[in-house]
Amino acid sequence: MTLMLYFQRTVQIYNYLPANTVHFNTFDKISVSMKIGIIKEGKTPPDERVPLSPQQCKEIIEKFSGIELVVQKSTVRRFKDEEYAQQGVKLVDNVDNCDVLMGVKEVPVADLIPNKTYFFFSHTTKKQPYNRKLLQTMITKNITMVDYEGLTNESGFRLIGFGKYAGIVGSYNAFYAYGQRTGSYQLKRAYQCEGRAEMENEFNKIKLPNNYKIVITGGGRVANGAIETLTKLNIKKVSPTAFLNNTFNQPVYTQLQVDDYNKRNDNQTFTREDFYNDPVDYQSTFMQYAKIADMYISCHFWDAKSPFIFTREDAKSPDFKIKVIADISCDVNGPVASTLRSSTIANPLYGYDPQTESETNFDNPNAITVMAIDNLPCELPKDASSDFGREFIDKVLPHLVNDRENVIKRATICANGDLTPDHEFLRDYVNG
Repeated sequence: MTLMLYFQRTVQIYNYLPANTVHFNTFDKISVSMKIGIIKEGKTPPDERVPLSPQQCKEIIEKFSGIELVVQKSTVRRFKDEEYAQQGVKLVDNVDNCDVLMGVKEVPVADLIPNKTYFFFSHTTKKQPYNRKLLQTMITKNITMVDYEGLTNESGFRLIGFGKYAGIVGSYNAFYAYGQRTGSYQLKRAYQCEGRAEMENEFNKIKLPNNYKIVITGGGRVANGAIETLTKLNIKKVSPTAFLNNTFNQPVYTQLQVDDYNKRNDNQTFTREDFYNDPVDYQSTFMQYAKIADMYISCHFWDAKSPFIFTREDAKSPDFKIKVIADISCDVNGPVASTLRSSTIANPLYGYDPQTESETNFDNPNAITVMAIDNLPCELPKDASSDFGREFIDKVLPHLVNDRENVIKRATICANGDLTPDHEFLRDYVNG
């Protein structure tokens, strides 16, 4: 069977796709035949997420007649093999005869199959030392590596990711942390819930004081996810100015963009473009919020050249009021001074003692309670996977069939036994 796409003019197909995937004829008719395999996750600790839910696999099979899709058997996924089988999806022991292989986390080096096209989060584009061998091996094995993180539109905005669910779960964990610190209520952990709906049933247990003030930094996917949680909790959003100057008879939150908590060193006019291009000439003004906020949820992207949001010296100030921090961004020893390390799903909380700059019990009255889990979407793997798969089908799959806009090309790190031109900056990393 084939997937037929009709165009009035000749179209360009990205030449990194598997051989014989795309065929032209004299009528400008394109016939696409492709076999996709959903691979089992092999990284330790295990990740229960998948790139496509059972229902989404069925949707692709039914909607795209030229795409064959199989799922490699796994005992790790939150979606069980039986759920795929119930949707008519074929389960297989190996995926050696597939053209395109899709996973979530890095594939163990020993599991890489030569001459395939892979989609997963490789965590190599920032030259992470622990994944150098992974990229070297993919080049050696003539693998085409398409990194989800690099899938962007022409303006550079990411098309796909798990950030929304990092925000949803991370903000929920902020209230879990408050309940644990104060003993005022007990929430069921998100990962113990069947899904988001069960987690949200816990919301009615949350009790916050009037005028409890929450500050959020960031404006992307993660922040939007966090705000979804706050909205469902009926926590009122107020402007940064009102947050600083007013008192309220209910809990409130404010969302800060970079120009709300940074200023130029020379006090000249702030422009976001200049800040993003050269943040070294700026300093943080976050302390004005830290003096009146009770909880901080960090959802920002931070550049190492940017100023810290608050420093260890800031946290020592008697005016520093924040006692619960959910650092979803989780830059260890970075812009949020209390994040000494990442925490885990099993042990989500620790305390930061500002005076000693060291870790302590999370419920120490003198400490800041810190939640800094770095794999938050794993707590709601079914919902996070379904959200991710929806974006893949709607925003990525059409480009996999036909990459006229170079979406797949921009995200391809290596192909044909070498780095792609767009990723030549990784040459020294690959060479070790």
